[in-house]
Amino acid sequence: GHNSHTFDLKLVWVDPGQDKCVLRILTPEEDFSFCTRDPEGQVVWLWKVTHAVCQALRGKKDFPVLGSGSESSVPPDCRCVAYTFRHEGRLYQATYEGDWYWAKPHGKGTLKWPDGRNHVGDFCQGLEHGFGICLVPQASEDKFDCYKCHWREGSMCGYGICEYGTNEVYKGYFQAGLRHGFGVLDSAPQASQSFRYTGHWERGQRSGYGVEDNKERGERYIGMWQADQRHGPGVVVTQAGVCYQGTFQEDKMAGPGILLCEDDSLYEGTFTRDLTLLGKGKVTFPNGFTLDGSFSGETDKGLYTQGVLDTAALPPNPSSTRKRQLGLGAFPVESHWQGVYRPFQDFVRSGCPGELQEALLGFHMQSSRELRESQEYLCCDRSHPKDCAGSMEDILKELLQYREPQALQQYLRKALSNPRHPLGKLLRTLMLTFQATYSGIGANKHLQGMAQEEVKQHAQKLWAAYRGLLKVALQRQGQTLQEEDVETRDLQVHGLLLPLILPSFYSELFTLYLLLHEREDGLYSQGITSLSLFSDTKLLEFLDVQKHLWPLKDLWLTSNQRYSLVRDKCFLSATECLQKIITTVDPREKLEVLEKTYGEIESTVSRVLGREHKLPMDDLLPLLIYVVSRARIQHLGAEIHLIRDMMEPIHTGGLHDFLLTALESCYEHIQKEDVRLHHLPGHWNSRELW
Repeated sequence: GHNSHTFDLKLVWVDPGQDKCVLRILTPEEDFSFCTRDPEGQVVWLWKVTHAVCQALRGKKDFPVLGSGSESSVPPDCRCVAYTFRHEGRLYQATYEGDWYWAKPHGKGTLKWPDGRNHVGDFCQGLEHGFGICLVPQASEDKFDCYKCHWREGSMCGYGICEYGTNEVYKGYFQAGLRHGFGVLDSAPQASQSFRYTGHWERGQRSGYGVEDNKERGERYIGMWQADQRHGPGVVVTQAGVCYQGTFQEDKMAGPGILLCEDDSLYEGTFTRDLTLLGKGKVTFPNGFTLDGSFSGETDKGLYTQGVLDTAALPPNPSSTRKRQLGLGAFPVESHWQGVYRPFQDFVRSGCPGELQEALLGFHMQSSRELRESQEYLCCDRSHPKDCAGSMEDILKELLQYREPQALQQYLRKALSNPRHPLGKLLRTLMLTFQATYSGIGANKHLQGMAQEEVKQHAQKLWAAYRGLLKVALQRQGQTLQEEDVETRDLQVHGLLLPLILPSFYSELFTLYLLLHEREDGLYSQGITSLSLFSDTKLLEFLDVQKHLWPLKDLWLTSNQRYSLVRDKCFLSATECLQKIITTVDPREKLEVLEKTYGEIESTVSRVLGREHKLPMDDLLPLLIYVVSRARIQHLGAEIHLIRDMMEPIHTGGLHDFLLTALESCYEHIQKEDVRLHHLPGHWNSRELW
C-alpha cells in the first residue's frame, strides 16, 4: 500500500525458521515474514538484514559487500536499547530502557509512562517477573503509590512492601496482584480513623485469622474474618479492660457470648450487635453473688433486668477466676497464623531455591517516601539474588555440620538471631504477630492462656521448620531424614527450642503473667514488707527454725550490737543465689538457680553442724521461707507460674518439680503474713503447710 513503516534496526531480530523460503522478522510490537522465490533468495535477505542490524548496533553507516569483512555478521540475541511502545495495549506510550531478548524486555530494565508511572526491576519474556519497584502517581500533586514487590508474569506475587499515597503501608504477600496470605496494613499516622490489621488476606480482602487495632474505638479484635468483615468466633479487648468473646456476623456480634470485666465480673448470655446485654443471661460478681435473668435497656436509659439474685454463694477462689481465659476454645492456637507458616513450607517443598527466598520469606527495605522523585529508590537493603542463592547453599551445608545436641543448640541460637537466615526471618514475623496481639490493649490477663499456648505452638512450628531445612540439605547429599516420634519431638521442642525463642516473646508474655497474678503478688509483697521488720534471729524464731540450725557464726557483731538487731546476714549465700532467678528468662536456668539455692542452704547448715547434713522437709521449708523473705523477689507468683507452665515435661516429678512446689508453698505462706511489730502470731506447723 501507500503506508510506510519504520523499524529501529537495533530492535530487529531475524529468525530463518524451518522453511528455507521464509524469513521471519521480530520487532518489539510486530512479527512478520518475508517470502522468497527460492532458498538462495532467503540467504541473501538473511545476510542483508543481519548485517544491517549489526551495523546499527555498532553505530556504523558503511555497508560491506556480500561475503567481505572480518567482523561477525551474527547480531547478539541480548541487547540493551531504549524503545517507546506505540501500539494500543498495556504498554501504550511507555518507554522501556534495559535488556532485551528476541524482541521482548528480558532482564533488568525501566518502564516509564507519560503519566508518571514507573516500573524498575526484572523482566521475563516481556512481562514484569522477579523483584521490581513500581510508582503509580495519584490525582493529588506529589502523591504516589510505591510498590516494592516480587512479580510473576506481569502481576505482583510473593512478598512485597507497598506505601500508598494515602500514607497507608502494607507489608505482606500478594497473589495475582491482590493481597493474599499474611500481611500487615497500617493506616496513615494522622488518619482520623487510625487502625492496624495484622493477619490473613484472601483475594484482596481480610479473611481468616487476624488482629485489628481500632484506636478510635479504643479496642482490639482478635479472631476470624471473612470478606473484609469480622465473621466467626472472636474476642474484643477494650482499653477499659473489658473483654467480649462471642460469634460475629457481618462485622457485628450476635447471639450468646461472654463479657469479662477487669474486676472479674462475668456475664454469660446474649448481646445485641452493639454489644449491649439483651435477653437471657447470668452475671457472676467478684464477691460470688449471681444474677440470673433477662436483660434489656437502651444506652441512654440504663440497663433493666428481671431475675433472681443469689447472695448465698461464697466468694470464688482466686485460682478459679484465673481460669477464665478467652480465645482457647473459640479458635485453637493450631489455627493461628497459618499464612505465616505456609510460605516457609512452600519454600521447603520447592527445595529451598535461593532465588525464591525473598519472594517466599520476605525481605527488609527502608522507607522510600522521601526518595520517590529520584532514582535513589532503586537502592535498598536487599541481598542480590545470586547472593541469596549462594547463602542458601551455605546454610544447607552448615546445617549438616551441627547435628549433636550441644552443637545444634549453638547453631539454632545463631540462626534464630540472624535476620537473614530463614529461621530468623520466620521468628521475627512470629514476634510481630505476638506483639500485635498481646501488647498495648492486648495486655489483658484473660489472654494469658492463649499467649502461653501460642508460644509453645511457635516452638513446635520452628522445630518443624528446622527439620524441613535439614531434610532438603540431606536430600541434596542423597540421604534421607529419619522420622521422629512424638515423644522425641516434644523433648526437642521443650528442651532445645523453647528456651531459645522464649526471650523473643518474654516481655509481652511475662506482662500477662504479672496482670494475672497481680492480686496474689500484692499480698505477697505485703507479707515480705512485714517479715522484713524482723531481725535475723527473731525471724528464724518466728518461722520455728530449730536453734541448732541458726548460723550465728555469720553474724558479725560490733561492740554495741546484739544478735537481735542484725538483719540480712544469715543464709546470705542462699539469698544472693535465689535473687539470680530474675536474671534469666529460661525456665530451666531458673530451676537450676532454685536447685543451687537449695544446695547453699544445705551447705550453710552442714557448716554450722560441722558435718554433712541432709535437711528433712520439716526443716527445709522454714529455712526456704526465710531465704525467700530475705531475697525480696518482686512478682514471685508470676515467676513461679511461668516456670511451671514452660518447664520441660521431663522435670515433672523430679527434684526440680519438688523444689518448685516447695517454693510455691513458701509463696502462699508469705501471702498470709501481715505481721505487725507489736503483734506476733503463733507458730505454724511446717508439716501441715507442706
